[in-house]
Amino acid sequence: MDDITKSAKTNMQKSFDVLNADLSTVRSGKASSQMVENIEVSAYNGTARLKIMELATISTPDPKTVVIAPFDVSIIGDIEKGINESGLGINPVVTESIIRLSVPPLTEERRMEMVKMINQKCEGGKVMIRQVRQDAMHEAKKVKEEGHTSDDEIERIEKEIQRYTDEFIKNIDLLREQKEKEIMTV
Repeated sequence: MDDITKSAKTNMQKSFDVLNADLSTVRSGKASSQMVENIEVSAYNGTARLKIMELATISTPDPKTVVIAPFDVSIIGDIEKGINESGLGINPVVTESIIRLSVPPLTEERRMEMVKMINQKCEGGKVMIRQVRQDAMHEAKKVKEEGHTSDDEIERIEKEIQRYTDEFIKNIDLLREQKEKEIMTV
């Protein structure tokens, strides 16, 4: 029976982690390696499709600059092309062996759009958490119908699943507030 609650908690954590990773890619006006590390690049004449973090070292020497240093300088053009096609909205400056991205400050209008997008992503995260809860509750009811456990045990499991759900929803709200504050801070 505890397998149901453990599985629910694990799946809720995975959903939260997916949301957290997704939100980390949202541009907040500050330079971050996470802005570019998962951008896919068609490298080596199109024979390989890899993420920038697999092709280069990414650093942020200051709050407004991201520096990408490819392991293989011959693919610097491929990385530049991948950044341009990603929709990041930042033009890369290429030198002999590195790519620099200067992160411009966000306009007030763009900040509001970003906050709206973050709210949508967080709502999607809450939906994923609630879906895990629904699946776990269904599993508990199925076990009860099969007569493998008592009503008290099922009630305890349902309360625990609901407690996990409330906890993860609260964490999503905190994450949303933190990201909103980060974006709205000029």
